[in-house]
Amino acid sequence: MRPSSEPLLRRLSWDDLDKGYLRKLVEIARDEDLEGLGLRQSPGRKGDASTACVTGISRAAEADLVARGELIACGLPLIPLVLSAYGGRATVQPRVKEGARVSKGGALATLTGDPRVLLAAERIVLNFLQRLSGVASQTRLYVEALGRGRTRLLDTRKTTPGYRMLEKYAVACGGGWNHRLGLFDRVMLKDNHLALLGFDPEGPKSDRLAGTPGRRLAEAVSLAKAAAPELPVEVEVDRLEQIPAVLDAGADVVLLDNFTVPQLKRALTAIGGRAFTEASGGITLKTLPRLGGLGLDFVSTGALVHRSVWVDIGLDWRT
Repeated sequence: MRPSSEPLLRRLSWDDLDKGYLRKLVEIARDEDLEGLGLRQSPGRKGDASTACVTGISRAAEADLVARGELIACGLPLIPLVLSAYGGRATVQPRVKEGARVSKGGALATLTGDPRVLLAAERIVLNFLQRLSGVASQTRLYVEALGRGRTRLLDTRKTTPGYRMLEKYAVACGGGWNHRLGLFDRVMLKDNHLALLGFDPEGPKSDRLAGTPGRRLAEAVSLAKAAAPELPVEVEVDRLEQIPAVLDAGADVVLLDNFTVPQLKRALTAIGGRAFTEASGGITLKTLPRLGGLGLDFVSTGALVHRSVWVDIGLDWRT
């Protein structure tokens, strides 16, 4: 009997994220804007030159963050961290919950305070929200395309450097699930790992069918289980004949890479519940509906992040 899927699945929550690290990200974004952070030579003048040229704006002001199109809201808890980085003379009142669907023209939050702070922080607030809400919105499309069956939609490690946990949090807000967070929390043996063991996946077919793939795969799984017994072991296969060796070696997850639907059906029959199954490669909004009813445990795709598009959110002053 296979173990519980709990070690293989998680959805990052806001409480899972390191607030100290998020403050550093916010400060980097702020200093890019105000001080030219990243340039070899610091600019002679720093600060918000545009707002400094405007007079008579000392009164408190209110502004709404408004969706210019339908979206899934994500990133609202970041706004207080941004406002604090600009001096804290402004506050935010969320108007929707994280992960909520917002219609065109709907307000995500209301900002109140010193208009100079709001003007300076506006672009940084919007950049975070537009990016994260874009990932969440893309994920929701993919979740809905997969359908309501048992198969869970997973992300990958194809994330923006430095923003992985935020982007994986956005996937969770969109209704997806998080695959491994990094190299540290799962053994995942892919073609390049197997190549180091001497198995050439592109070698002559006669050699592959003669048992070499099975022996190398079994060896790789055995090494992994001995080296990291506390971690789940996932093995990528790209041909049906590799599956028996993977199962006999005791792999926890079989990653079926670029299998067609007929091949997936045959693979699921061969695996017969002895390991968790994950389909990956070539996953699109068009192919997902055909995968949802096959009985797969997981479908994974990097497209939730790397093919997502920023959504349009604007800041509208209240008069």
